[in-house]
Amino acid sequence: MKRMLIPFMAVACLVLIWTGYSQHADSKTDVFRYKHSYVGDNSAVGNIVNQLAHHQELRQIELETKQAPYGIHLTYQEIDAEAVEQEIKETVLYNATYLFALVDNVDRITFTFPDNEYTVTRATLDGWYNTQLSTIEQEKAVTKLIQRHLKSENKINQFFAD
Repeated sequence: MKRMLIPFMAVACLVLIWTGYSQHADSKTDVFRYKHSYVGDNSAVGNIVNQLAHHQELRQIELETKQAPYGIHLTYQEIDAEAVEQEIKETVLYNATYLFALVDNVDRITFTFPDNEYTVTRATLDGWYNTQLSTIEQEKAVTKLIQRHLKSENKINQFFAD
């Protein structure tokens, strides 16, 4: 009886390990399945936000759907004692980029942190990137765009100064 139980347990463990690995490996790539979502789809917006930077510190999502322009308001708790304002700005740009690329009718996103609040509009971010984020169809393109623009601290600070 023990001889049959040991191989069964070994196979069961391998299946559990593979399942956990697959879910982790695909967790970020699944975000583009929400492409062409709308602000009114709270499930899609919530699923997108739960895959973005600092989602574990997110405390509240408010969807502004009563009248155009439509918006999303994200409220975060303190991110990290070591986090500096620059990291928060990068998080705002990173998360806004994904949301504007995936949610068709969002016009503005407000990010509220304990010490700061930032509002980013689609028009402003499209202009900063010099591209319409809504036309991006692949995560690779978003990643490349973000990496190219977020590598310069001066460029990030310039965005928030305007």
